[in-house]
Amino acid sequence: MSGLLSERVALVTAAGSGMGRASAERFAQEGATVVVVDLDRDAAERTVSEIEQAGGKAIAEVCDVANVEQLRGVFNRVEQKFGILHVLFNHAGIPGAAGLEDVSEADWHHAIDVNMKSAWFGTALGIPLLRRADGKGSIIYTASTSGLVGSTMSPLYSMAKGGIVNFARGAALALAKDRIRANVICPGPIDTPMLPQFFGRTPEQMAQAKENMAEFMAAAVPMARAGDPTEIAGAALFLASDLSSYVTGIALPVDGGYTAR
Repeated sequence: MSGLLSERVALVTAAGSGMGRASAERFAQEGATVVVVDLDRDAAERTVSEIEQAGGKAIAEVCDVANVEQLRGVFNRVEQKFGILHVLFNHAGIPGAAGLEDVSEADWHHAIDVNMKSAWFGTALGIPLLRRADGKGSIIYTASTSGLVGSTMSPLYSMAKGGIVNFARGAALALAKDRIRANVICPGPIDTPMLPQFFGRTPEQMAQAKENMAEFMAAAVPMARAGDPTEIAGAALFLASDLSSYVTGIALPVDGGYTAR
């Protein structure tokens, strides 16, 4: 690897699996010390173990990103340990409740809290540390193609992820004076354990979705396949590093051409 993030500190939420884990591992491969944040302690520690076995540096933090006090604790510990933050990848998110008419108030709040509240307060709490990065500060958000086009399965998900897209644009403008960049990755269908949830919520619906996945990809995705988490990690590395030093306020689809139709 080329050391694109050498001597930098990166924090990744939901880094215990899937795209978050792949991104944490890629950041570490490029020289970053990675703060691996996840709700699942075992998953976070597995990611840290994989990074360390590959010769990288990482620490695990357990946090419910929808809980502001828990988030505050994570950033306080990052300040105490490192005193600086170069990359903040607000990756955590959930599909949210399906449908439109039958979504409960509790489910609505949960989806908004995990997808949007965590990104808002994660950003606010991270800014003081990112300001110390001497123009190397980068904030990355994970939205979705559903934040760019509508989701028939979950309009709530489209609402939340569309909000992330425009929040990132606003953050980019607000933080430009501090030389902190803010950008969004909008994944299409990515081959993670969460993918079947975008096609159904019951076990029966998800099992059916797995059976029909290849047919869906062929019909809906020009590249006719699901993406791999490492392909999101590659986009995240670009936005985290100096390769994108003049890039801020963008929403980058990584979707096999899905939104090009």
